[in-house]
Amino acid sequence: MEILSYITENAYILIPALWIIGRILKGINKIPDKWIPLILLPVGVVGAMALGGWNVESAVQGVLITGTAVYGNQIVKQLRKDE
Repeated sequence: MEILSYITENAYILIPALWIIGRILKGINKIPDKWIPLILLPVGVVGAMALGGWNVESAVQGVLITGTAVYGNQIVKQLRKDE
Protein backbone atom coordinates (compact mmCIF):
# COMPACT_ATOMS: atom_id res chain seq x y z
CA MET A 1 0.00 0.00 0.00
CA GLU A 2 1.49 3.32 -1.08
CA ILE A 3 0.72 6.40 0.97
CA LEU A 4 1.10 8.59 -2.13
CA SER A 5 -2.01 6.98 -3.63
CA TYR A 6 -4.04 8.68 -0.88
CA ILE A 7 -2.60 12.14 -1.48
CA THR A 8 -4.09 14.45 -4.08
CA GLU A 9 -1.72 15.59 -6.80
CA ASN A 10 -2.03 19.30 -6.05
CA ALA A 11 -0.73 18.68 -2.51
CA TYR A 12 2.54 17.01 -3.64
CA ILE A 13 4.26 20.39 -3.73
CA LEU A 14 3.96 20.59 0.04
CA ILE A 15 6.27 17.60 0.63
CA PRO A 16 9.51 19.33 -0.44
CA ALA A 17 8.26 22.57 1.11
CA LEU A 18 7.90 20.83 4.47
CA TRP A 19 11.35 19.23 4.06
CA ILE A 20 12.85 22.68 3.54
CA ILE A 21 10.97 24.16 6.49
CA GLY A 22 12.10 21.22 8.61
CA ARG A 23 15.73 21.79 7.63
CA ILE A 24 15.40 25.46 8.53
CA LEU A 25 13.89 24.54 11.90
CA LYS A 26 16.70 22.03 12.51
CA GLY A 27 19.20 24.86 12.05
CA ILE A 28 17.58 26.85 14.84
CA ASN A 29 19.40 25.71 17.97
CA LYS A 30 16.60 26.73 20.34
CA ILE A 31 14.16 24.25 18.77
CA PRO A 32 14.79 20.64 19.87
CA ASP A 33 14.59 18.05 17.07
CA LYS A 34 11.73 16.21 18.79
CA TRP A 35 9.43 19.23 18.26
CA ILE A 36 10.05 19.66 14.54
CA PRO A 37 7.38 17.13 13.39
CA LEU A 38 4.84 18.75 15.71
CA ILE A 39 5.66 22.17 14.29
CA LEU A 40 5.41 20.87 10.73
CA LEU A 41 1.96 19.33 11.29
CA PRO A 42 -0.04 22.58 11.51
CA VAL A 43 2.05 24.03 8.68
CA GLY A 44 1.17 21.04 6.50
CA VAL A 45 -2.51 21.14 7.43
CA VAL A 46 -2.83 24.87 6.78
CA GLY A 47 -0.89 24.51 3.52
CA ALA A 48 -3.13 21.70 2.30
CA MET A 49 -6.24 23.60 3.31
CA ALA A 50 -4.99 26.68 1.48
CA LEU A 51 -4.55 24.56 -1.67
CA GLY A 52 -7.64 22.38 -1.43
CA GLY A 53 -10.18 24.42 0.47
CA TRP A 54 -11.05 24.79 4.11
CA ASN A 55 -12.63 21.38 4.73
CA VAL A 56 -11.92 18.14 6.58
CA GLU A 57 -10.61 16.34 3.50
CA SER A 58 -7.94 19.00 3.00
CA ALA A 59 -7.00 18.77 6.68
CA VAL A 60 -6.53 15.02 6.29
CA GLN A 61 -4.41 15.71 3.20
CA GLY A 62 -2.25 17.99 5.36
CA VAL A 63 -1.73 15.22 7.91
CA LEU A 64 -0.82 12.76 5.14
CA ILE A 65 1.56 15.25 3.52
CA THR A 66 3.28 15.97 6.82
CA GLY A 67 3.55 12.27 7.59
CA THR A 68 5.05 11.61 4.17
CA ALA A 69 7.59 14.42 4.57
CA VAL A 70 8.67 13.35 8.06
CA TYR A 71 8.71 9.64 7.19
CA GLY A 72 10.64 10.31 3.99
CA ASN A 73 13.19 12.33 5.93
CA GLN A 74 13.60 9.50 8.42
CA ILE A 75 14.10 6.95 5.63
CA VAL A 76 16.87 9.08 4.12
CA LYS A 77 18.54 9.50 7.52
CA GLN A 78 18.35 5.80 8.35
CA LEU A 79 19.72 4.72 4.98
CA ARG A 80 22.73 7.02 5.43
CA LYS A 81 23.61 5.54 8.82
CA ASP A 82 26.67 3.35 9.12
CA GLU A 83 26.02 0.25 11.18
